[in-house]
Amino acid sequence: MTMMKTSTTSLLIQGGTVVRADGEKTMDVLVTNGEIRGLGLGLGKTEGMEIIDAKGLLVMPGLIDCHVHFREPGLEHKATMESESAAAYAGGVTTVCEMPNTVPPTVSVNALQDKVRRSQNLRVDMRFFFGATEMHHLEELKQLFTDASLAPLRARCCGLKLYLDHSTGDQKAPKGVIDEAFRVCAELKIPVVCHCEDTEMNAAAQRGLSGRSQDIAIHSEMRPPESEEKSIKEALALAKKYGTHLHVAHLSTKGGVDLIRAAKKSGITVTCEVAPHHLLMTIDDYTKLGPLAKMNPPLRTKEHQDALWAGIADGTIDCVSTDHAPHTLQEKLAAATPASPLAAPSGVPGVETMLSLLMSVASGEWPNPSEIADYGLRKNSQSEIRNPKFAIVDIVRLCFENPNHIFNVGKRGIVEGAPADLILVDPKKKWVITGKELHSKCGWTPYEGWKALGEVVRVIHS
Repeated sequence: MTMMKTSTTSLLIQGGTVVRADGEKTMDVLVTNGEIRGLGLGLGKTEGMEIIDAKGLLVMPGLIDCHVHFREPGLEHKATMESESAAAYAGGVTTVCEMPNTVPPTVSVNALQDKVRRSQNLRVDMRFFFGATEMHHLEELKQLFTDASLAPLRARCCGLKLYLDHSTGDQKAPKGVIDEAFRVCAELKIPVVCHCEDTEMNAAAQRGLSGRSQDIAIHSEMRPPESEEKSIKEALALAKKYGTHLHVAHLSTKGGVDLIRAAKKSGITVTCEVAPHHLLMTIDDYTKLGPLAKMNPPLRTKEHQDALWAGIADGTIDCVSTDHAPHTLQEKLAAATPASPLAAPSGVPGVETMLSLLMSVASGEWPNPSEIADYGLRKNSQSEIRNPKFAIVDIVRLCFENPNHIFNVGKRGIVEGAPADLILVDPKKKWVITGKELHSKCGWTPYEGWKALGEVVRVIHS
């Protein structure tokens, strides 16, 4: 995608459609010295001002991806902050919240300081989650949020991330740490983000599948929906006990959506997110993608996918975030031999493609070519391509407004007096997703060959 950053002192964006969570409106946007100084129609021009004719373009706030893994430090062969921030920027994401499972993990004040130092002068605003697998990590977290001298550093920390089962980085927290983490996060008034899978249930599922043919699709059976649902139920009980703000990461199951919907109605402080790969792919995509479709939690059936879209429509699901988790193509393919396809690491990239894929759905063009082909073969049956109730304004709600509030990011959006953090998007531009043309260091994408709609043509980011 072609895209450039502005460096003009005074800029007038004329006739674009400004998209905010409360709706769309055609107006001009005046930016002076990196600040939005005017919104409306017929704003005056001055000598030396750059004029952008934005007719036909969408003017949106720079998006927030509240769940990414940029792999630095320690795993720079997979990705770096520089490479992945370039991918985010190209995809209209100007703020990211990065997870702690690096090498070393972000479980100390010193480790957080190192990440903040590394993130200076990047194209995007990076915030970071703290991690905890031992009690003394929680002492470090308390120091971060209570020591007055650390105020600038804690402004870059958006909460605590807990892994309730093993995933990439082996950051699973033991039960005692989990309970104390919920208590501490309630005390500090910060969200605890949970990767919700049940260790014992996953282990039992794996034992029950021993001796089965090691097809890659078995990965979804080894981490069954019931595992996520049980873990969410336990996390909700802790949130209720301590009064903690629980945020459920990468929700993937119908049962999970139902539990969170009921918990919200009962008054428990809980929010959640869903990833594009769970919204747009199912277990049927293993056939084409093989190990490139392996992630945690795994792909689910269409029944679960439909429930996720229903959760977006009724407000149960608060955010869409990518769980951008690059591995090298060699790692994905070399480890997955015919004898052991499940050896491939879990995780897929996605920060650069999120906006265009969501815009495709909002425009009524389902982007998954496998489902389109399948529909073509079965068009005389009652099967239909998904057409969820979803609009462009929902993208702003799910990828800016809600994550901004949940994680106290502090962005002001498109209002007068706010720092300019805008993206200009051509909503009619069609393009084909190709891994080699994306900016992520890994050079591949699970959406290879998909036709997407919407291109970021300019970023105005002070």
